[in-house]
Amino acid sequence: MEEKYELAKWLAGEMSDEELINFQNTKEYTTYARIKQYSNELEAPPFDEKKLYESIIKRQNKKGNVISMYKNWVFKIAAVLIIGLGVIFVMQNFTTQTQSAGNGKKTTFTLPDYSEVVLNAGSEIEYKKWNWDNNRKLELNGEAYFRVAKGKRFEVATNLGKVTVLGTQFNVKARKNRFDVTCFEGRVKVNYKDKEILLTYGQSVTFENERQIDSKIDVSKPEWLENKIAFNTENLQRIIDEIERQYDVSIEVKPNYSDELFTGKIPTDDLNVALKIIATTYHFEIKKIGTNKIYLEGK
Repeated sequence: MEEKYELAKWLAGEMSDEELINFQNTKEYTTYARIKQYSNELEAPPFDEKKLYESIIKRQNKKGNVISMYKNWVFKIAAVLIIGLGVIFVMQNFTTQTQSAGNGKKTTFTLPDYSEVVLNAGSEIEYKKWNWDNNRKLELNGEAYFRVAKGKRFEVATNLGKVTVLGTQFNVKARKNRFDVTCFEGRVKVNYKDKEILLTYGQSVTFENERQIDSKIDVSKPEWLENKIAFNTENLQRIIDEIERQYDVSIEVKPNYSDELFTGKIPTDDLNVALKIIATTYHFEIKKIGTNKIYLEGK
């Protein structure tokens, strides 16, 4: 019992310096340390339950039916660790993975096939690692830029439409009832309600209120990656929403929003400049209250 108590204290990191030195001098310490080291490696090798069972039975047959208390205790520890590694493996591969970027932030991450994703502010992606190479599907809420590794079909689903590619670079934005897709390399298939469109390099399509807007681009990647947001015939409400998202602020417009559409660029790294562009375009006066509250009042 004392041996089990010392092992429990060591695993919990509760030993004093003197107790730790004495424990490290025991003949069992090397075995325990090796088991603990293996348990810390989260990427566990495939576990063959049947093979392990047969191996234990063979050892029992060779040495008789009696197993020493020491070996029995080691087997118990190993079993607990194997179960723990199995739980970790399941959690890492079978459960839904979520990546998000809060307001005022961007997030870059890599998918299991080394495809790269950059999430814009106020966006979220969900996917599962299990069997990813054969089922490359994810769900996007917001805006993201994708550099997709070549392979089987890669699918991005949003609440407004779906984008399908094999290996390419593209941008998808789904905010409220507006759906934007831009192709920066290769080809992109876009499904929106009953429509299916094929985009190639330099082409962009927008769907909003049953209206389709086709446009051309002359840049090699989304401008929001370089701290600029490009708008193409967008209303003031959407521009205000984007500024709030990028700078994590609250903006109130008085008296009402204008129906005039805006085409142009706004920085995402200088709030004062962004506000001045909007104020000049729509004839507003800027009034700041605190650090996160802004009023735009008509002149």
